[in-house]
Amino acid sequence: MVAEDTLGSGKLCSNMGMLQVVAGVIEREGRILICRRTPKQSHPLKWEFPGGKVEHGETPPQGLERELSEELGIHSITCEEMTRYEYTYPGKHPIRLIFFRVTEFEGEPRNLIFEEMHWEPRQHLPEFDLVDGDIEFLRGISAGIY
Repeated sequence: MVAEDTLGSGKLCSNMGMLQVVAGVIEREGRILICRRTPKQSHPLKWEFPGGKVEHGETPPQGLERELSEELGIHSITCEEMTRYEYTYPGKHPIRLIFFRVTEFEGEPRNLIFEEMHWEPRQHLPEFDLVDGDIEFLRGISAGIY
């Protein structure tokens, strides 16, 4: 069960338009969870906030719930949208990135698909080589905007 946010992201994603990609910001004791992609994934060995593509018929929070279950083994999340923006990787179509603060969940995050995962203080996040699409969000979270 996903607790919907109040910023309008409860709309179903048809994926007939722009691809929507969701990311979960999970914070514990002043540290934020970041995950490193494997060498075989796109953007190999880059760091990211866990999440992924919203599938047809899902709302962004539902997509985040599914992705966090697949990647970290957590479920029954409660989340609220932090920000969203469009980003275009070179040679690709634009995507809409939607970042959610995950405020509650069941289970303990564990690494199910990543090369590695770290809990890092927000001031250390700029030291990591994040995927290019997350850089704008990284600037905002590092500056205390989110």
